[in-house]
Amino acid sequence: MDTVPTRLSRRVLLAAGASGLVTAVLPSRAAAQTSATQTPKRGGTLNVRAWDPPHFDHILAHAYRTHVVVSFTHSRLLRHRAGPGVRPGTFPIEGDLAQSWQQVNDTTYEFKLRRGVRFHGKPPVNGRELTAEDVRYTFEYILADKGSNVSMFRSIAKVEATDRYTVRFTLKEPFAWFLDMIASPMAGAIIARECVEKFGDLKKAEALIGTGPWMLDSYRPNVGLTLVRNPHYFMAGLPYIDRVELLVDEDNASRTAAFLGGKYDLGWEFPGTINRSDWVQIAEPLKKRRPGLQVAEFPSNVVNDIFLRSDKAPYSDVRVRQAICLAMDRKAQIDSIFEGVGAVNGPLPAALDDWALPIAQLGEGAKYYRHDPAEAKRLLAAAGHPNGFQASVCFATYGSTQLVDHMQLVLKQLKDVWIDARLDQKEYGAYQASCRLGKFDSLGFGPLTPFLEPDSFLFGQYYTGEPRNRSHVNDPALDDLLVRQRRTADLKQRRDVIHQIQRHLARQQYYIHVPSGTYVAVWDPALRGYGPNLGYDYGGRMVAAWLER
Repeated sequence: MDTVPTRLSRRVLLAAGASGLVTAVLPSRAAAQTSATQTPKRGGTLNVRAWDPPHFDHILAHAYRTHVVVSFTHSRLLRHRAGPGVRPGTFPIEGDLAQSWQQVNDTTYEFKLRRGVRFHGKPPVNGRELTAEDVRYTFEYILADKGSNVSMFRSIAKVEATDRYTVRFTLKEPFAWFLDMIASPMAGAIIARECVEKFGDLKKAEALIGTGPWMLDSYRPNVGLTLVRNPHYFMAGLPYIDRVELLVDEDNASRTAAFLGGKYDLGWEFPGTINRSDWVQIAEPLKKRRPGLQVAEFPSNVVNDIFLRSDKAPYSDVRVRQAICLAMDRKAQIDSIFEGVGAVNGPLPAALDDWALPIAQLGEGAKYYRHDPAEAKRLLAAAGHPNGFQASVCFATYGSTQLVDHMQLVLKQLKDVWIDARLDQKEYGAYQASCRLGKFDSLGFGPLTPFLEPDSFLFGQYYTGEPRNRSHVNDPALDDLLVRQRRTADLKQRRDVIHQIQRHLARQQYYIHVPSGTYVAVWDPALRGYGPNLGYDYGGRMVAAWLER
């Protein structure tokens, strides 16, 4: 019987330290101070490997291919501070469209908007000033939509534009995560009513009109997008970079060759990283071909999971779900997929270490995270499946060779306990419209949206009836706990409730989480004023960066 691997399991360090590249676990304070004393340079083109969006409606779905683009073109009321001085995995909040804000009482928040903020100078909005009415319209549009963003703002009872530059939110009940949701790069980008009225929705590229630092210049399906500097951006002098090329490249060999040749300014995988398996291969050649590359390593909050129809047999039986968890050899997955460097995830990503319990502290449910095929078979037999059963696994590659490798290993480990799981592979857009919304027959496998706080990993994924509740969980005791943590303002008490939730989920195994890797973020030395971090906010991390070339 194997023991549960530690949170961060390492073999001999294979990559950056021996490569001769500039490497740091975290950006140092000295580096931040050096960046602050440099004089930014205007101009240049930033080249980023990106993805073809399934559509441009950032309200409809948590689709990174869409939200990465929107992070360049739109603004939110609040945002996360970015730059070399921000430690990856931390998200200090600052004003974006909001000049100031206050919590009036337990259920009321008021935001004062910057004056003179203008939408992009494109029809049908034509550069008009953003007002409180735009904020009110945006959030009412989100709440009326059936997309997955609505779970982040379900607590809102009313949004009022009390004057031209003041917005008041009244909540149905206290919601401790409200400001985190407002600042999230996965939701809350402010839109113009005219775009919805003219185009019918926000799916078309022509509707991509915001108040952000860059504007869409051209969209070439399956080829790329060109963004140009917004000359009327509300932060004086920003952005420094004139042009951003978001280039679609779905072939890993092509991406690797392009990066070696200097085509991309960031690592080609999300969020500006290089898969460790690729990094090990190219670190030495990069010493000569791209000297001075900047590198930072930090835990990934992208969690792949097996989701399942917990509302149907055989997955409605907790013993079957526990057996699937026991079938997973997490150490083998870390060694094979992540070159020995990774983290074992419980119900929350280990990267959210302020909130995630280590496996050993998950109580009775901790035992299901060990690799024990014999116990898995025993549980299956007790549940009436002594010879296992057949299953289909809904899957999309996301253009990631690493994800494909992980899927293959999961299939093998399921077969080892007599679950004959066969792949049902879908194109990314079809996967988002079906399996990601719980429309599948048996099992699914894929990445969770890499949220930046625990509530979105918990409430949206587990609360009864939520659009992102892919496993069709219906657990009244869990629902009560999920609501309670949202209502708890005291940080220590909220953490205690979230710990209770994790222990409950470790027993129930509604989703079987597999390990995550450790990011290897890489960027060109000419890119200054930049600091890597978790999440979709590429644009936010670039707004004050510049190119020294």
